[in-house]
Amino acid sequence: MLGVDVSASAITRARELARAEGIGKAAFEHADAQDHRFPRERFDLVISRFGTMFFEDPGRAFANIGRALRPAGRLVMMVWQARELNAWDLAIRRSLGASAGPAAGAPGGPDPFSLADPPAVEELLRGAGFTDVSFTDVHEEVYYGPDVATALDWVRGFTCTRDVLERLDPATTARAVEDLRAALAAHLDDDGVRFDSRAWTVTARRP
Repeated sequence: MLGVDVSASAITRARELARAEGIGKAAFEHADAQDHRFPRERFDLVISRFGTMFFEDPGRAFANIGRALRPAGRLVMMVWQARELNAWDLAIRRSLGASAGPAAGAPGGPDPFSLADPPAVEELLRGAGFTDVSFTDVHEEVYYGPDVATALDWVRGFTCTRDVLERLDPATTARAVEDLRAALAAHLDDDGVRFDSRAWTVTARRP
């Protein structure tokens, strides 16, 4: 088993957890799956949970991943459905927009909803050499922590949130953070802070 991530801290944490769980057959590499030189036809299964949306060149990335799969090997990934179906994103953008105004407009950088459209994703995967592409609707709440403070720390770590806050002056930043805190508090129940969300589980196979 091989785990790959562009985040060095994520790889460090994965190694720590594997050691703690006594998982000796897991290896982890700090690398970009888009261009990493995987052994050809080495793996039976590739899994990604909310990671593949951020490839700079998804066509090249999926072709690279496909070459690492054995014939009949499978790709399974979870990606967000459309932005308007994800209450967490709507709440964050609405909160930032209330205080930040135009500065909260469409941020640059990776788009977490870039693989939301099934026909486009199917065309992309088939162009990368995959077949038998299918989509399963996943309608579950996302959990941001047991209390508002924990949820706020989590949300402030999102790239979309951080990019907006870094463009603001201190007073506007303070207002934006309070607006975020209020939005999170509105979604707090006895179990913690939760938002409605929709995702796809996408599966495909190498011929």
